[in-house]
Amino acid sequence: MSERKLRLLIGKVGLDGHDRGAKIIARALRDAGYEVIYTGLHQTPEQVVATALQEDVDAIGLSILSGAHNTLFPKVIRLLREKDASDIVVFGGGIIPDEDIPGLLEAGVAKIFTPGTSTADVVRFLKEEVEPRRLALATWPPAPEGLPENGRRALRFAPAVSIRDRPSPGLPQDTRTR
Repeated sequence: MSERKLRLLIGKVGLDGHDRGAKIIARALRDAGYEVIYTGLHQTPEQVVATALQEDVDAIGLSILSGAHNTLFPKVIRLLREKDASDIVVFGGGIIPDEDIPGLLEAGVAKIFTPGTSTADVVRFLKEEVEPRRLALATWPPAPEGLPENGRRALRFAPAVSIRDRPSPGLPQDTRTR
């Protein structure tokens, strides 16, 4: 199996209109060798989770300055769990009061970065916490021969429907093989 780069999604959820910090983090992570997808401003938690699943990311970094972190961060985590994607690590940053951090960590946010955190600290967190998780998921259980790199998550989300259960387009019902 070829080694693929860690895929990260940097998201701006809610009505927060300031994205300089998110762009700085996105660029620093790209420069550190990660593959980074930036969502842009004014995303809903549903949009962030949908993008994360479509892009098969390993982690989501949320940036928020509006004060809605106690609502939006847990909602992203809940949506990931509902989509059977709780293996995607969620971390965040922005203007988050110290007294709110324990509740966010308890809700499932892996790490909160506050103003003044160096980009090197964020990279160190990814190397120490996220990369080992992805490696563990990538090697267990063993993938079937020829499965593409993103096939593990694709298999997990694939519906369990046999091709025989679906009508054949353009053929009369009685000519299908049973």
